[in-house]
Amino acid sequence: MSLIFEQSVPGRRGARLPESDVPAQAHLPEQYLRAHPAELPEVSEAEAIRHFTLLSQRNFAVDRTFYPLGSCTMKYNPKVCEEIARLDGFSALHPLLPQLRGGGLLTQGALQVIYETERLLCEITGMAEFTMQPMAGAHGELTGVMLIAAYHRKQGNRKTKVIIPDSAHGTNPASAAIAGYAVVSVPSDRNGLMDRKEFERVLDPEVAAVMLTCPNTLGLFNPNLRTMAERVHAVGGLMYCDGANLNAILGKCRPGDIGFDVVHVNLHKTFGAPHGGGGPGAGPVGVSEQLRDFLPISRVVKRNDGTFALEYDRPDSIGYVAPFYGNFGILLRAYTYILLLGKEGLIRVSENAVLNANYIMHRLKDYYDLPYDRSCMHECVFSASRQMKNGVHAMDIAKALIDEGFHPPTVYFPLIVKEALMIEPTETESKETLDAFCDGMIRIAERAEQDPADFATRPRSTPVSRLDEVAAARKAKVRA
Repeated sequence: MSLIFEQSVPGRRGARLPESDVPAQAHLPEQYLRAHPAELPEVSEAEAIRHFTLLSQRNFAVDRTFYPLGSCTMKYNPKVCEEIARLDGFSALHPLLPQLRGGGLLTQGALQVIYETERLLCEITGMAEFTMQPMAGAHGELTGVMLIAAYHRKQGNRKTKVIIPDSAHGTNPASAAIAGYAVVSVPSDRNGLMDRKEFERVLDPEVAAVMLTCPNTLGLFNPNLRTMAERVHAVGGLMYCDGANLNAILGKCRPGDIGFDVVHVNLHKTFGAPHGGGGPGAGPVGVSEQLRDFLPISRVVKRNDGTFALEYDRPDSIGYVAPFYGNFGILLRAYTYILLLGKEGLIRVSENAVLNANYIMHRLKDYYDLPYDRSCMHECVFSASRQMKNGVHAMDIAKALIDEGFHPPTVYFPLIVKEALMIEPTETESKETLDAFCDGMIRIAERAEQDPADFATRPRSTPVSRLDEVAAARKAKVRA
């Protein structure tokens, strides 16, 4: 495929602009003008469209192939959600339009979506209240820990630390540290769960919160959560649920019922919105009743006459965490997805996600090491330690999988698994797709035994083969 600059022909144009009907004004100062015209390619409209269409086809995308990224839930995004988000009444809505007077009717639909999505998430998670402002999972984590800190300050509690298992997402300790807490890391036991004896040893009245992912990043559910919550509450601490993996338990158990006081939800993962490429995202945060007053402003409230408005008079609020409505387009997609599936549909989401992950685990366990050989939830984590004996690493397997036509799974996470391969099939993939993926993984495992040198030049089906990733990061070539 040639570069678009190589297709350029002097004088060829793909667009024509109308004559300006705006009066000419004084030119910009000379120092702000280009010394030479921009060196842009000169191509026709058809050539430009074909070039960028071909470029898009060279990328992996969830609309093109299976995306088994663990802990990221790269599910297929229903197109009806995209259509709703693109409706002019939503997509063309300016955030500074008035809420009630004058053009207020124009914003009532948006405010209603936010309000009703909060109510739906409260029902799904068992929390008392939600804020839709946080614009990513990590942003939601930070917001949640800030809420916990505000609560303890109001109560006059002296709290200095947060307990986090060693299997946690890396953003957990980062959020706790940014909020001003010391992080106490607790190791995992032989079952892949936070070690209870070590947990009991470090639990004391200075613990502000315990941050747990449910299910955890190994795809395992901790059956002791309610007991742990009771112990944490007994010393005046709070329970934080990292809800990145909520799709595994939808309709089966609610974090609020287990004893969690705060939960963040990744709408861009669990509830059908696109995820990847750095965003966009949304990480709403739900809280128990005792934390309601600390939620960020503004709050969407429903008035007695049925209209909606933004309320700012919350003296104990932690303040703003995002401008306007947060990532409103993502909220729309999640709202549509939840209404589309309904209660029974959301329950099937978790059932299918868990079924698919266990199917993959059982098909591949004879070919890759399984550090925690027990039923998993939404994802399974293998180790490439067996292949590493022949010099084939997890990254080599990921590269080879590209030649099989699949996006690689997450590698080298969680950190507690050597040569980790974290696979999450999601609830949207068919058995035929899962079988094709497993067949590819099995072929790779067999090749690692028979011809390990073959992996040095994988992938071979891409425009560029194996890159020196260290050199690319340290000596990036960003211009010709």
